Amino acid sequence: MHFTVEAQNRVRDWIAPGDIAIDATAGNGFDTLFLANAVGPNGLVYAIDLQSAAIERVHAKLDEADLSARVELCVGDHAELERFVRGEHRTRVACAMFNLGYLPFSDKSIVTRAESSLPAIRTAASMLRPCGILTVLAYVGHEGGREEADAIADWVAGQSDQFDIQHRSDSTNPNSPILWWVQRRISSLDAVQSLVRP
Repeated sequence: MHFTVEAQNRVRDWIAPGDIAIDATAGNGFDTLFLANAVGPNGLVYAIDLQSAAIERVHAKLDEADLSARVELCVGDHAELERFVRGEHRTRVACAMFNLGYLPFSDKSIVTRAESSLPAIRTAASMLRPCGILTVLAYVGHEGGREEADAIADWVAGQSDQFDIQHRSDSTNPNSPILWWVQRRISSLDAVQSLVRP
């Protein structure tokens, strides 16, 4: 199975109409369209990409699919994620997806790097609601890719007190992409608050 498809399958059961979601690396729009369909007409997806050309292509795909009203397109560095997400949504995110590396069929010198990806992943994780899920797909075959993946692996390793964590890669391929899925646990405080809400 393709890792991008597996990432979507991993979050499919945890996202519903009306939810808030983030595609932190909009790229070719594959995850953006998936999330826009999942959140329905009353939900919202924040789709972020550093390259304006990528955002323009995603915009065209959304228009074609009649999904533009469900997505806020943001040109900028995903390290500035907090700047793009409205305050009222910053603790309500059901899903955040990262597909790191470079944009296929574009300038391969423009790649994600640990110094921007790691702050973005940390911020996205902090915005997840209870049971919210974060997926990170990292590619190691390009320059800087291994360093980025290692930095993410180090961060993930320290999150087991708050999150359930799994990962997958192809052990027979030293350059295999690595997929992590990180899901916020329901804390005892979350459980109490759910009982007292009207």
